[in-house]
Amino acid sequence: MTLVRHVATAAVLAVLLVIISSTVSPFRDYQMAEVACYVVAVAGLTVLVGLSGQISLGNGAFMAIGAYAAALLLLHLHWPLAVVLVAALAVAAAGGAVVGVAAARLRGPYLAGATLILAVALPSLALRYGLLGGDQGLTVVINSPGFLGPSFSLTRWQAWLTCGCALITLVLLANLARSRVGRSWRAARDDEVAAALAGLNVARLRVLAFVVSAACAGLAGALLAVTTSIVSPGAFTVTLSIGLLTAAVLGGLGTLPGAVWGSLVLVLVPTYVTDVASSHGLSSSVGSNIPVAAYGVVLVVVMLTFPDGIQGGVHRLSRPLASRLPAWPGAPRRRPPGPQFRAPASEHQEEGSL
Repeated sequence: MTLVRHVATAAVLAVLLVIISSTVSPFRDYQMAEVACYVVAVAGLTVLVGLSGQISLGNGAFMAIGAYAAALLLLHLHWPLAVVLVAALAVAAAGGAVVGVAAARLRGPYLAGATLILAVALPSLALRYGLLGGDQGLTVVINSPGFLGPSFSLTRWQAWLTCGCALITLVLLANLARSRVGRSWRAARDDEVAAALAGLNVARLRVLAFVVSAACAGLAGALLAVTTSIVSPGAFTVTLSIGLLTAAVLGGLGTLPGAVWGSLVLVLVPTYVTDVASSHGLSSSVGSNIPVAAYGVVLVVVMLTFPDGIQGGVHRLSRPLASRLPAWPGAPRRRPPGPQFRAPASEHQEEGSL
């Protein structure tokens, strides 16, 4: 029933996104595609940090792996786009497995520092190898499918493609979070010693979380390459990795809807702030630093107002409204206020808010 509910919700959202995309300008279609790319990456990071409890500052590097893999396959082998996306995901997942094994014994700031080194060092490899295009990067050229007609907008096709991949990713992650693996991640996050005594392989679970997060980042990087039509080292700096983690925290760690909120902030805030800066006659050097400051202001405001992130604030604000709505026929009666006894959850019950 959980899978059916998730698929039905994704289908409704897909119809709404198609309708919205068909009525907005090409620039808004491009923004929709960009948000969807980051939703995939932030959702994977939400699983890693929110469920597994591991802090990573290297997901921008995994996005670079997926983007360069997709660009090379499209330029030199001319594979179909669907196969290219799967291949980019697999290459990034393999990189995540290597990093996960190496970082399995690290905790907290030590793990964050190790992944930060990865985010700094890996994109610079493109400057050393001519195959990767150097500082100019690689150009990715795609066209909308022929069955949509020759006059179909490329930006609309990119929005449909990225939003579809984002919805599929969210459905898969939501079901994974409610599976035995998701419950094992929570157990290892809350108490590693108790989880190990219960028979869980904590090291393997940590590596698996890295693989899932890296696979999502690789897919997001490939989608971003298709959307922006260029792959260069400047697009995958350490600022991107910090921005992804900031988006996950802003949206609400442990919630997949929070990945959507965080991605919206990640894409829309710089655009709005840059427009305001240019309209007030600020220089380009000053204007380039304003989005970073805006992220900090938004992060501080959200954390002070809603410590659980934007999704936590939405949930908190919607409670009074939900309590006033009439109950559906056959729905269980609400319990009266006051202390209630709650039986301990069994190992088969679902937990969490993902």
